[in-house]
Amino acid sequence: MQSYVLRETTWKSIKQADIKIALLPWGATEAHNLHLPYGTDTILAERVASEAAKIANLSQAGAIVLPSIGYGVNTGQMDVRLCMNMRPSTQLAILDDILEVLVQHGIDKLIIINAHGGNSFTPIIRELSLKYPSVLVCNINWWTACKPDGYFTDPGDHAGELETASMQYVAPELVLPLTEAGNGEERHFKLKGLREKWAWIPRRWIYTTEDTGVGDPSKATAENGERFVNDCVAKIADFIVEFSKIKSEKDLYE
Repeated sequence: MQSYVLRETTWKSIKQADIKIALLPWGATEAHNLHLPYGTDTILAERVASEAAKIANLSQAGAIVLPSIGYGVNTGQMDVRLCMNMRPSTQLAILDDILEVLVQHGIDKLIIINAHGGNSFTPIIRELSLKYPSVLVCNINWWTACKPDGYFTDPGDHAGELETASMQYVAPELVLPLTEAGNGEERHFKLKGLREKWAWIPRRWIYTTEDTGVGDPSKATAENGERFVNDCVAKIADFIVEFSKIKSEKDLYE
């Protein structure tokens, strides 16, 4: 039993726990090339959240990890079999419900540990901040906590070296041999503005990639994944400790 993971603990522990901050792992259910499981994002979000909470609580952060949400925004992948899509408006409604519970029980800080690039929580947090002004809601895209340089040759954008190495470390039993993986070759946009990313349009996955991957996973190793995941966890744990000490929004500023 891990007292910092809500689904694994008991009312006996929770009713007397000094909970200051909630962590919400949020992933997706989608194809990840040919070698990684559909739940890759959710598995990684759960691992990062739970390990970061474990470390942070050694410094009395009072963090609790809420049950994860395994559905993400996948509007561009509806052509890929059983890629599950959740609308941003649905995500807003779910987060609204969760915040209602946290407010009821005096928890005024929430960190979303996001693991899926299609999830964009910025506008959702902006909207809900007007309804719940007493709650500080923060989003962390866990894979951005550390720069991939020095860990990976070609991190990739989806099921590439970064995600593959991370899964080789976190859940190796769910990763197929890399000989079975596709090469993750990406078809790029014709329009210069889209290629340079100062213009944006959703990618239609069936036109972007043959194997649902973007990025070559062939050089991934569990050792590199371990270093990267653990370094990200350490930085996020430090942030949780700092965030837990904030008394009001004003305290966020120097």
